[in-house]
Amino acid sequence: MWVLLMFALCFATTSGLARADELRVLAAGSLREVIGAIGERYKAATGTIVTADFGPSGVLRERIEKGEKADLFASADMGHPLQLLADGWAIRVDLFTRNELCAFAAPKVGLTQANFMDRLLDATVKLGTSTPKADPAGDYTWAMFHKIDAAHEGAFTTLDQKAQQIVGGPTNNAPVDGKDPAAAALIAGRIDVMIGYCSGAKRMQSQVPDVQMVPVPKNIAAGPEYGLAILKGADARAKDLALYMLSPEGQQIFAQFGFAPVGLPAPAP
Repeated sequence: MWVLLMFALCFATTSGLARADELRVLAAGSLREVIGAIGERYKAATGTIVTADFGPSGVLRERIEKGEKADLFASADMGHPLQLLADGWAIRVDLFTRNELCAFAAPKVGLTQANFMDRLLDATVKLGTSTPKADPAGDYTWAMFHKIDAAHEGAFTTLDQKAQQIVGGPTNNAPVDGKDPAAAALIAGRIDVMIGYCSGAKRMQSQVPDVQMVPVPKNIAAGPEYGLAILKGADARAKDLALYMLSPEGQQIFAQFGFAPVGLPAPAP
């Protein structure tokens, strides 16, 4: 009994020390690679370990509301962090980077910016999206559908009905045959075009080498803006990590991973 008690005390003590050296981040899936790089650089500078768990922003917000503990919440939109702030789950929210939407298309589609709307509306083109409400990428995509509808009356109904919600919901994020769900759907021919974040181009191209990436035309683009929340009860060092993400060094890391930084100084003349 004494040995078991000592083991339990030692385990609790060492576990507490491990947690004391960590900051925990809940982050949108599109931030997986860049948050990893941020964490490595931050640990090298401060000795503090950054651990992260990734998923659709709306799903992560619900986990926080159910009491899951974390220090920072990095969302692919501003709405979910601001909701946490309004409801008392967060103490501060900042815009920390931007992204763009792209279409990832099978070569047979022949997608270009010039024919973008016509090809998406083509009845023979199978369209994949993320899941609105659960994942901001889906919300931005549906906002794009509304903009297309302004130019082509009735387009929203067509796109809303044909869109297959491939990823970004509570239960559709697991790999399929070792690949991202969207990549697997393109390979299998379930979809011909996937709307997603442009920052995910390298990951998509590594899994679907012949995929064509076409940025959403500016006149129908919507968002994306990413919000960072410092959560209630967070470690005091969470503010320092948030500042690092907003610093020129941190913002340059976001730029290296295909995001549009919001905090870089003007180029020297």
